[in-house]
Parts: sequence; C-alpha cells; structure tokens
Amino acid sequence: MLIRNVLTPERIIFPNHPHKRDALVALAETLATAPQVKSRAELVSEILRREELMSTAIGRGIAIPHVRLSSVTDLVVAVGISQCDIVDFASFDDSPVRILFMIASAYNQHAYYLQTLSYFSSKLKNADLRETLLQAKDPQTVYDIFAKSDEA
Repeated sequence: MLIRNVLTPERIIFPNHPHKRDALVALAETLATAPQVKSRAELVSEILRREELMSTAIGRGIAIPHVRLSSVTDLVVAVGISQCDIVDFASFDDSPVRILFMIASAYNQHAYYLQTLSYFSSKLKNADLRETLLQAKDPQTVYDIFAKSDEA
C-alpha cells in the first residue's frame, strides 16, 4: 500500500477537541471532502455509529476509525493529529488518543480495507514515528513523514 494512493495533505488536520465525538466529526467532515466520498452525512453518521459499537482506539494514543459504505467509490484516508488529549476513547490501555487515522472504503474493497488497517497499525507501532507525527506542525510535514516511510 502506498500512502499517496489514499491520502493527500488536504485531508490532514490538527483538531483541538478533547471529546471523541467532536474529533470524529471534524475528521469525518474533512474526509468527506475527498471526491471518493459521495455522502458527507452518511460518512459522519456511520463513523459515529461504528464508534458506538466498539472503540476504534488501538492503544499507544492511536485510534483508527473506519467504515465501509456504498457511498464511497474508492478507499480514502484522513489523518488527525490532535492538539490535546482525547480522553473518552475508551482505549484498552487507557491512554488518551492523539493520533487518528480515519478510513472509508467501498463495500467491495474488503481486502484493501484490511490491508490499509494493517498498514497503519503496523507503522504506528514505531514510537519514534508517533512522536515525529505529534511534533509535526503542518499537514505537508505529516504527509511527507508517511511518503518517506513508503520509500524506506
């Protein structure tokens, strides 16, 4: 998987919301600007519904909210580097979330969807990478960090 195929700097934000719902809505609205997303309302509501079923926080300050929708034509990603701790994500390790990767894909992209989830989960095990992301000050820097890791 190559980051440039699923992410653009325009879909990287730095929200300042201490509550999960607000951070998820901000990131979903950003993701909805992608041409692959045909219904902003469906994306926002389904992301929130998915999160109600089970937290997408995977520990180490990371959450990967994700959905598959008929109104999405191709897999797309948005990234949020939170400016504050999001304390109500109910992470299994009780750490507040600061890094969010939101993934939306079409229903027929199950394998690609799982591959993308795995890609981000694997990359973000690296503590140096997480710290570098948290120190980033602009979307292009975050994008470049991932583009560079694709080349490595």
